[in-house]
Amino acid sequence: MTSPAELERAQLEPDELGSEDRPWVTVVWNDPVNLMSYVTYVFQKIFGYTRDHATKLMMDVHQKGRAVVSSGSKEKVEGDVAKLHAAGLWATMQKDS
Repeated sequence: MTSPAELERAQLEPDELGSEDRPWVTVVWNDPVNLMSYVTYVFQKIFGYTRDHATKLMMDVHQKGRAVVSSGSKEKVEGDVAKLHAAGLWATMQKDS
């Protein structure tokens, strides 16, 4: 099984050559630990998303294995990833493609 860190490195390598004007994105990965209701709650609390929007993102994580939950400057996305890690979610950042 490929870890989120390995997937992030694989996705970042081509982007390192790309344009600097693309924003960064926060990616949350599916994990075998957190309940779907908890993930929805975290998205609402950290990002202020409505319950419907948070549920849609959670279902993307659950069904597709990942979801982009925020975007912006590198510094903003680093903060978002840190908050998600503090909440116990698997999250990485990458340049938007």
